[in-house]
Amino acid sequence: MSALAAESGTPEGTDWDEIVRVWEETDAPEGSKVEIIEGIVTVSPPPSEEHNDTSELVQRRLYTAIPDDWGVYQTLGLRCPETGGLFIPDLCVVPRAALRRGTRVHAGDAELVVEVTSKSNANHDRIKKAHGYAVAGVPLYLLLDAWQSGRPTATLYGEPQNGTYRVLDSVEYGEELTLPAPFKVVIDTGAFPLS
Repeated sequence: MSALAAESGTPEGTDWDEIVRVWEETDAPEGSKVEIIEGIVTVSPPPSEEHNDTSELVQRRLYTAIPDDWGVYQTLGLRCPETGGLFIPDLCVVPRAALRRGTRVHAGDAELVVEVTSKSNANHDRIKKAHGYAVAGVPLYLLLDAWQSGRPTATLYGEPQNGTYRVLDSVEYGEELTLPAPFKVVIDTGAFPLS
């Protein structure tokens, strides 16, 4: 992973516009993920096959539970200028109307964000992105962490308040995790490949 620093926690405005311009112009290898995390442009390598397979399995379940006017997106940039972030989650569920406004989608428009950790940047998903999503008011954050202390864990966060989430449920891979309304869907973590 490489990084280009900007002022951390840059609010939306001139500095934010500049860091977004740098982000847009970053020339990264195909398949890499280029994000802004706490005002720093970061480039991560393409996710592994196991990582992609986990995302696809969750995406397949989500399509059975969402309204027709919502979408499940894999490469949608969600801006969170409040924390100097522009995240590209592994999956996010967003009402289609938010994509049709002609502006970048604010993270707070997402109904659910899913991150699948990679060994190289798991702490971004566990700490920095969790904070950004909570500040933005994303109602549900599902963290699928194959690298959690040697035991893969799926943790569902909700009830964001003051930049912090409450743990709604946490299971080890192999167990089922139920997403609450409006999804009301069971995720079988036993189907996830182990890295």
